[in-house]
Amino acid sequence: MGITAPLRPAGPPEDTATVAFIGRAVFTHEGSTALQDFDCQFEFVGYELVERGRVAVITLDRPKQRNAQNRGMLVELGVAFERAEIDDTVRVVVLRGAGPSFSAGHDLGSSDDVRERAPGPGQHPTYGCDGGTLGGVESRHRQEWHYFFENTRRWRNLRKITIAEVHGMVLSAGLMLAWCCDLIVAGEDTVFADVVGTRLGMCGVEFFGHPWEFGPRKAKELLLTGDALGADEAHALGMVSKVFPDDQLSDCTVEFATRIAKLPTATALFIKESVNQTVDAMGFSTALDACFSIHQLNHAYWAEITGDRLGIGTVEHGLEDWRLAPEILPAGKNQP
Repeated sequence: MGITAPLRPAGPPEDTATVAFIGRAVFTHEGSTALQDFDCQFEFVGYELVERGRVAVITLDRPKQRNAQNRGMLVELGVAFERAEIDDTVRVVVLRGAGPSFSAGHDLGSSDDVRERAPGPGQHPTYGCDGGTLGGVESRHRQEWHYFFENTRRWRNLRKITIAEVHGMVLSAGLMLAWCCDLIVAGEDTVFADVVGTRLGMCGVEFFGHPWEFGPRKAKELLLTGDALGADEAHALGMVSKVFPDDQLSDCTVEFATRIAKLPTATALFIKESVNQTVDAMGFSTALDACFSIHQLNHAYWAEITGDRLGIGTVEHGLEDWRLAPEILPAGKNQP
């Protein structure tokens, strides 16, 4: 049985031998219970196994939209991550993007996004649950918690080592997908920026890792200006582990992942948990929760000011027009 969306069942399943919940499939066969592989038909992501099944490669696959994250992509990404997680052969998961960029952030108006949101046969089913039918601030809060925030935190705590292989533009919500991974490797021409402050009037993305990844003052600078960091600068900050030539990026990433996959799985997970729990003890998880609440207050502010159901700022309030894709400047130390 294929699971194509991580939905809670509306009631008891007709076939009691199969239970589906939150994107996981639990199969029973002749009284025994076993986890089996998902039989998914992905539309917006790719999934493949390499290196004798030890490395799973998940590919964001909306290249024409520069892998802008629509709801279908995010739901499929969650299924793909869990598919890798339940597979005991997989030791490392690589997340990459097809086309010219890793991800340009959240989808704010493509034909897929419009179809998924609009009531009717083309609406994505997740807009009919998790607060999607409640309206107003409550809908936005619950929907973003489930599909922007908590899913990203779940991927950060995946029971596998994860590597983000990034290239081109890594913008705003694209940063979230990179930051939730244990390691980030980048092509030489990669550009990192969060432009939601200057374009949407928002205080950063939902998974607010900026102070932890950039440092507090650099985070303020980059959010207030919308300026960008290059791959070498991100490496100097410790955010990026490796910088590879663009034409060798995929091969070098798999080679790097294969090297890590040699480590015993228990050792790898203990290392990951030691670091994650240390950062959590320093306040990371608490800060994420607090900043998500501030993010929702920011949305509510703009919804009241503009009447826009998306709760974002507009050019009338001094912001850049995001539809025109304004130039993103490098955060040069000698440039105002």
